Amino acid sequence: MRRSTPTTSLALALVATLTTASLAGTASAAPAPAPAAPAPAAAALAAPDVSLTNVQAHLTQLNSIASSNGGNRRAGSAGYAASVSYVKGKLQAAGYTVTEQNCTTCTYPGSNLIAEWPQGPADQVVMFGAHLDSVSAGPGINDNGSGSATLLENALVLAAQNPTMTKRVRFAWWNGEEQGLQGSKHYVNQLSTTQRGYIKGYYNFDMVGSPNGGYFINRITSATAAPLKAYWDTFGIQPEENTEGQGRSDDYSFANAGIQTSGYAAGASYTKTAAQAAKWGGTSGAAYDGCYHRSCDTTSNINTTVLNRSADGVAYAIWALAVGGGTPTNDFSVAVSPTSGSVARGGSTTATVSTATTAGSAQTVTLSASGAPSGVTVGFSPSSVTSGGSATMTVSASSTATTGTFTITVTGTGSVTRTASYTLTVTGGSGGCTGGQLIANGGFESGNTSWTASSGVITSDSGQAARTGTYKAWMDGYGSSHTDTLSQSVTLPAGCASYTLSFWLHIDSAETTTTTAYDKLTVQVGSTTLATYSNLNKATGYTQRTFNLAGYAGQTVTLKWTGVEDASLQTSFVVDDVTLQVG
Repeated sequence: MRRSTPTTSLALALVATLTTASLAGTASAAPAPAPAAPAPAAAALAAPDVSLTNVQAHLTQLNSIASSNGGNRRAGSAGYAASVSYVKGKLQAAGYTVTEQNCTTCTYPGSNLIAEWPQGPADQVVMFGAHLDSVSAGPGINDNGSGSATLLENALVLAAQNPTMTKRVRFAWWNGEEQGLQGSKHYVNQLSTTQRGYIKGYYNFDMVGSPNGGYFINRITSATAAPLKAYWDTFGIQPEENTEGQGRSDDYSFANAGIQTSGYAAGASYTKTAAQAAKWGGTSGAAYDGCYHRSCDTTSNINTTVLNRSADGVAYAIWALAVGGGTPTNDFSVAVSPTSGSVARGGSTTATVSTATTAGSAQTVTLSASGAPSGVTVGFSPSSVTSGGSATMTVSASSTATTGTFTITVTGTGSVTRTASYTLTVTGGSGGCTGGQLIANGGFESGNTSWTASSGVITSDSGQAARTGTYKAWMDGYGSSHTDTLSQSVTLPAGCASYTLSFWLHIDSAETTTTTAYDKLTVQVGSTTLATYSNLNKATGYTQRTFNLAGYAGQTVTLKWTGVEDASLQTSFVVDDVTLQVG
């Protein structure tokens, strides 16, 4: 949850305005009608129990990611990118249609992660969201690993159960919530009026495991909140309106667009009253979460009872809102092993395609492939299997096949369609390599020749020494908000045995922190990030950095260095002696 800035009275005024706007709609998009919930008893019988152990396992992974990346998962950081990768991998393996939406308007550009279960009517969507980013002060396990892990495990349970769907279920994990709900705002702003109308309710889960937590529901008296409240009412816990979170989390972005909203919360920095402690337990006069926005927001900062009831309440709502009473449909999964391979012109390579029955009965699955470049064929033996069986995929390249790296989509078709990806690199074969050094003016001694760079980056300024010669590429170092870039396009020949990018990097910084990456240098080839360095990597002298670019054989790519500096305390990223040696 982002930190509150309005006064209490102003926040209440905003809530009143929001509630009116949510119910009345806007001129551009009328509010979607609130989904009706079935009788609590029927929904409770149908909804599965969500494993608290599994939710906690996701929290452990998020905590580990933070520990390996400067102690946090802040938007735009390596910790956030690793969090997205972890959640995305789980969802893709479960059969979700997963999209990464780059939030270009966020303070720290990064991905919103959108996952849709591909069943149910596409124009009848129930959406469940949580922000995936933390603040820079800590790993953000309650705020908001708790909401993110709760939704992830619910998504996996839905996929495993594979029930008949009466509505489409869409999950979202947001970037940039802590900077002002930026990721969810970006998502909503990208929707057309028609697409907004498809969303019949948005449910937000921000801090659902607070250690001294309470039981709060957004817009608790609304029809949208009914299934959430119905489940908690079975415990007799008397939930209350989430006044602390009003206007401070991602449901606000949806409400402003006229979409009906609700959600669970367990409280942040507000104080638990004596009356709340009497009915919910815990300590009166203390914050719901004493580690809110602090480094102690770790896996030990979780109330497992509140977390478990929140996770099961989400499942109850999903089943109440979007699951029909029919039996699960037959379903299967497809996987390729290994997930990547290389083939020279005139040669071939193989991989194993495995299938598994994930719901209902086994069925016949027909295999096919798409995405192969010119001159490459993909065959399967056998071409059809019974789910649970496997086939050998053979990839063959002609003597004139297009070289480069490509994504092959392997498709299994039965009562449903499931896919898996295989990364193929086609090389030129023996004798096809034209080796040598590909970077022009790698020592920068000819100034800007062959390079595209921000003004003043390629310089002989004595403030930072070159490794060799006089010139180098000096990015940032201003001690104020600043971005510098350096790039060069190169064509990598096919058929070589090695493709090694090398450069020497010196990082000088006035930052004193040992935990927070305030200033960053990102190294990219095309749209792929090779590495990210920061003020945490500062050191005397130059350090050589090397990367294998064999995956880009036969392609023309742009090598790019981007330095981003925050508002105070300089960090200089100095690059010299760049080479790309192939042979």
